[in-house]
Amino acid sequence: MNAKWKTFIICIAIPLGGGILAALLTRDSMEMFAALNKPVLSPPGWLFPVVWTILYVLMGIASYLIYTSEAPERKIADALVVYGIQLIVNFFWPIFFFNMGWYLFSFWWLVLLGALILVCIAMFERISRPAAYLMVPYLLWVTFAGYLNYSIYILN
Repeated sequence: MNAKWKTFIICIAIPLGGGILAALLTRDSMEMFAALNKPVLSPPGWLFPVVWTILYVLMGIASYLIYTSEAPERKIADALVVYGIQLIVNFFWPIFFFNMGWYLFSFWWLVLLGALILVCIAMFERISRPAAYLMVPYLLWVTFAGYLNYSIYILN
């Protein structure tokens, strides 16, 4: 396997690995989620892992496009640092929401995540427009998750 394919796989494995670890740490979450009062537009529980898997793959592809771009190294490094920070913030949200039951805190954590995603998109756009576009579905899903999270806080 050549170096480009290895890099590509690693870039996808990083967000997927974080998602899998978070899922393992919150493995009873769907039972807890099913017991909550949920708002209108709340999707079925099975949809969440499907959507997150797709989003993690898109994020990984976006990071690959940034990492392998011909942009100045400093620009790439700065963009990937913000990308890494938002991945860490993303990792902790399900722990706060499901394991701790901190619904209002989790909502504000999602606001922070959304802001970091916006910064990441802006930084990616200066390096690779396709990479920035690949992050947009993630921002939309996190915005929708904010609606769900806040509504669950209100209803429970």
